[in-house]
Amino acid sequence: MNILVTGASRGIGAATYELLKSSGHTVVGHSSRGSDELVAGDLADPQAPRAIWDQTLQRLDGRIDVLVNNAGIYESIADDSPDDEWQAAWERTLRVTLQSSADLSRLAVAHFRDNGGGRIIHVASRAGSRGDSPQHWHYAASKAAMIAMTKTIARGYAADNILAFAVSPGFTVSEMTEDYLSGRGGAQILADIPLGRVASTDEIAETIRWLATQAPPSATGTNIDVNGASYVR
Repeated sequence: MNILVTGASRGIGAATYELLKSSGHTVVGHSSRGSDELVAGDLADPQAPRAIWDQTLQRLDGRIDVLVNNAGIYESIADDSPDDEWQAAWERTLRVTLQSSADLSRLAVAHFRDNGGGRIIHVASRAGSRGDSPQHWHYAASKAAMIAMTKTIARGYAADNILAFAVSPGFTVSEMTEDYLSGRGGAQILADIPLGRVASTDEIAETIRWLATQAPPSATGTNIDVNGASYVR
């Protein structure tokens, strides 16, 4: 399969990128700055999703089978911040985490319709179902919307063999969370996870690999929780 993975320079994205490559797939990864291996695109720029998609099509000889929308940001903003800072934080988080995923998904749907179908995987979050801290309203909202978008795509395009799935990690050992987990909040986080540890990026990557390449079509619309039972439905 030909696969695009956004946010592939670190954490879950890097683990997914490497696992999919080692599983025999042709994978293009993305990062904000790019590299010799990764296509570049700052998702805070509204023009970036189309540029990333077009670059990926060029590398993959005009065909993409799977889109993995992993890129996102986890930045805090206090609820008593000045209005301009509060609104800027919301706009940035929604642009990078949600809008760019929607833009890429829209391009994927059009491409998949012309090529017999395809799969979209959204890396959401436990926060999208159970909420997050008082400093992360915007992050939780962006992930909840991502889950809703997954369901909408699944319901709207299944007849075209366009399948959509989401995976919702809890806290994961990655660059985004390592400092927080090693601080005073780490013990409280672990106490809230019945499994007794946070998930590894490899565990999330394996879930994404399965959804991208093996999950049965009838599972379209599924959101898989991978959070050590810290949130169960």
